[in-house]
Amino acid sequence: MLKGKTVIVGVCGGIAAYKVVDVVSRLRKLGAEVEIIMTENAIKFVTPLTFQSISHRPVITDMFKEPEYWDIQHISLAKKADIIVIAPATANIIGKIAGGIADDMLSTVVMAAKAPVLFVPAMNCNMYENPIVQKNIKALTAQGYMFMEPDTGMLAEGTQGKGRLPEPPDIVKEIIRILTVKKDMKGLKVLITAGPTREPIDPVRYISNRSSGKMGYAVAQAAADRGASVRLISGPVSISSPYNVDIVNVLTASEMHAEVMKSYKDFDIIIMVAAVADYKSAEISDIKIKKKDDEMYLKLERNPDILKELGGVKGKRLLVGTCAETNDLLENAKEKLQAKNLDMIVANDVTMEGAGFEAETNIIKIIKRGGKIRELPIMSKLACAHEILNEIMTLGGYIKCL
Repeated sequence: MLKGKTVIVGVCGGIAAYKVVDVVSRLRKLGAEVEIIMTENAIKFVTPLTFQSISHRPVITDMFKEPEYWDIQHISLAKKADIIVIAPATANIIGKIAGGIADDMLSTVVMAAKAPVLFVPAMNCNMYENPIVQKNIKALTAQGYMFMEPDTGMLAEGTQGKGRLPEPPDIVKEIIRILTVKKDMKGLKVLITAGPTREPIDPVRYISNRSSGKMGYAVAQAAADRGASVRLISGPVSISSPYNVDIVNVLTASEMHAEVMKSYKDFDIIIMVAAVADYKSAEISDIKIKKKDDEMYLKLERNPDILKELGGVKGKRLLVGTCAETNDLLENAKEKLQAKNLDMIVANDVTMEGAGFEAETNIIKIIKRGGKIRELPIMSKLACAHEILNEIMTLGGYIKCL
């Protein structure tokens, strides 16, 4: 799968360095050529000989060691890299790269490289959550550097928290994803909504729906993978955030409406995947409503129709909607496509096995303006997301708006 690809693995000084040996082994088995750069602190945790034995390549530990043949080593490494992976990425290396410091071989190669750079942080949970570290991560992400989120669990010092190095198969999967996905959306700005909204009734109750956010998050991840600048406006969900995506969290339909209408002018493509509540309680109690013997009536009022409002002001932007139905799928989808001035709609029947809410797969039909319909078989939600983006990129009349 990775034959002909060169992966530079930068190993920093952290207890999780031992896990990176497995990452290198897996990359080699997939056909990649792996070059290892170890920082001075890294060799105190794992010996260079270990990595050399697995990678079948000399391990670089000293920037000023005389090379076996003449070249400027940090430049030659930077040129040959298809991707640079820093694992474990410590607070130190993240801070150095964010500050433009190049004082050892790893930081110098990163500065000289044009290849994508993936940071895989691993550190104490308090260090990871430190505002300075988070500021550095945000600054690097804005510059196009990529990050994997640490796992949550037992840390080396015996505490529980977010800071564990992701498991080697997950790291390798992320490397494969970065190296194999086409970058046909580079330079485009995409706005996506996802998840449900919650409309409060009282301090403990609300109106919502079964949306998990998985489909919208998959579309956001796929667009970011393909090089787009992505903003995701998300209702409350319990799933991991997509990498390299700007996320704005909202709770209610009114909050989502405000964020979408504030943002949409800055984007080329708008994909509305969120399951926005159509109604909200007309009156919200400040205290919990107590159960009574007689019936209770709840008066509802309409929420803003965000998609329809966007259809009236979208201009040359591409506007894509979604619909989840239990009956008359195509008829309802076509009606929504026309009524809300969409360029394309993605429809799925949530009663089908393997489709709909909370599932890891989906079965979708893509309908374009003009009536063209494409029916897709059951597939993962990420695969569905890429098919949706494929169709968006072929829409007639597409132009970049900004």
